[in-house]
Amino acid sequence: MKIIGISGSPRKDGNTEILVRRALDICKLKGAEIEFISLAEKNIEFYSPVSTKNDDVPEIFERMKSADAIIIGSPTYFASVSAQLKALFDRSLPLRIENYKLSGKVGGAIAVGGSRNGGQEFVLREIQNWMLLQEMIIVADRKTAHFGGIAVGRNPGDVLNDDTGLKTVDNLAEKVFETTSKFHL
Repeated sequence: MKIIGISGSPRKDGNTEILVRRALDICKLKGAEIEFISLAEKNIEFYSPVSTKNDDVPEIFERMKSADAIIIGSPTYFASVSAQLKALFDRSLPLRIENYKLSGKVGGAIAVGGSRNGGQEFVLREIQNWMLLQEMIIVADRKTAHFGGIAVGRNPGDVLNDDTGLKTVDNLAEKVFETTSKFHL
């Protein structure tokens, strides 16, 4: 079973990356093969129907297609996902057109914001809406009654002091692994 995590943050080694890696580490401890993708290290052109793209999006899509589950995290910018993640989502129409290449894959969402009520729920909803349009199986953290992993942190590493947020990320990772395992008996 392969689970990939995507950090949609433009910041390398920031709070979003910390949380996505944490979720992947939990899945790895349970026996999953994991892979991490940081959009901070990728060239992603914005959608334009008239431009020719020569960037990292096709490689990211290939890696997504090879996974059994995908965990996507984003920082919260004005109650929305990062520009990098939005560009990736906007470019994903071929995944639908080519017979829904992500259909049936398990998906989980993580969001981090600068305050407890900083718009993270909207970010999770955007990620989950994208997963829904791709016909993925969306899971949440269940035990902590949220929509996914939601944490608070302004400066890199701050999320490690958010015990409540870390618990939602841990529970999300467990649910992603548990649900994916049901399809790989």
